[in-house]
Amino acid sequence: MGPITLFDKSFLQSLSVDESMWFDHFLVANVCPLFYIETLADLEKSELHGRTPEQEVGIIADKFPEMHGLPNMRHTDICRANFLGDSILMNGKIYLPSCRFVRSGNKKCVVFEKTAEMEAFFRWQRRDYNTIEHQSAKFYRSALQELNFDEIDKVIGARGCSCKTMEEAKALAQSLVSSIDKRNDIMNLAMSIMNFSDLGHLKILQRWNLIGCPVLINFAPYVAYVLEIQLFFRIATMANLITGDQLSNQIDIAYLFYLPFCMLFVSSDRLHQKCAPLFLRDDQEFIWGEDLKKDLSKLNAHYLQIPDSTRNKGIMYFAPHPPKQFDFLITRIWDRHLPKWRELKEEKESDTPVNSSEIIREINEIADAPTLSPAEIDFDPSETDASVFKHSVSKQKGSWYQIPKDFEDN
Repeated sequence: MGPITLFDKSFLQSLSVDESMWFDHFLVANVCPLFYIETLADLEKSELHGRTPEQEVGIIADKFPEMHGLPNMRHTDICRANFLGDSILMNGKIYLPSCRFVRSGNKKCVVFEKTAEMEAFFRWQRRDYNTIEHQSAKFYRSALQELNFDEIDKVIGARGCSCKTMEEAKALAQSLVSSIDKRNDIMNLAMSIMNFSDLGHLKILQRWNLIGCPVLINFAPYVAYVLEIQLFFRIATMANLITGDQLSNQIDIAYLFYLPFCMLFVSSDRLHQKCAPLFLRDDQEFIWGEDLKKDLSKLNAHYLQIPDSTRNKGIMYFAPHPPKQFDFLITRIWDRHLPKWRELKEEKESDTPVNSSEIIREINEIADAPTLSPAEIDFDPSETDASVFKHSVSKQKGSWYQIPKDFEDN
């Protein structure tokens, strides 16, 4: 599997089905909840480009990264866990939703079930829409409303309007989040934005007071990161560095909440192009969506030259990794973020072939194993022997077989 990639709805919409298949094949897609919410919200819109909302959502679902796409937990849930003491790793790995731990033979394993969002996209590929999803669409569209900026503006003060560049806006937001003098205001603002219950507020404040009321960036680093983006966005709008539709921009900026959980961010949105690089780590990069789309199109043309007899064996047979001998952006991305892939792949290709039937049997045993109770988990959950992710995968996607053509449909 390739580098972990965060993407936005605009990028996926720009792809053909064939291009989306190669995106899914060569990159591990971080499917952040905002992508699902934006897509679901389309069900409550009027006709789009001459198509019904159901047709538009179906087209997006056809391009959904079903093979290597993994769902990221909602940022509000991650913030809640961070507030209550959980350490949040912001190191480019997807922050997966809840899982269950099992034992299969002597192996300690973790199983990630299909999420409701993943199931929904698979249904939408079949043009199957539940009534509850139309009702949920109304809820999600109402949830994507403008924030009440009154409390944010009190913390920022008049300095927000004086910023001349995006960099200055980012620096001011960062200084506010780490300010000792404003730590009480920042703490209250963070809890207010997360919209926790009164009981949640009480638990968080009790823990904060117990350890000496540290600044937010030391108390809950991921919460501080999310709040910094919120403050940056408000400062940039106050200083007219970000203009245009306020609600649309607010939705777009929320994708940045998930930057800590990827290696690269690909988007065709100009706001992302301007803002995302300010929040990326040194080992991350921003990829302009049109550049990657062109490369995926070139990849598709390259592989279409392969004889049908080879293509029918499935993409893993003839394309387990990007082309090594050609100048493709995907190849350069692998070289940059998975620098050892060339030598490791060569070693793997020389290995003795494995028994696929035995692997399938072992995977099914792990997936069907009963869930361990907390008392039965006598091992470190971060050091399991195997992980299983449940997916629904189409046999054929566009021009390509994701699994061999002669593979039995069941």
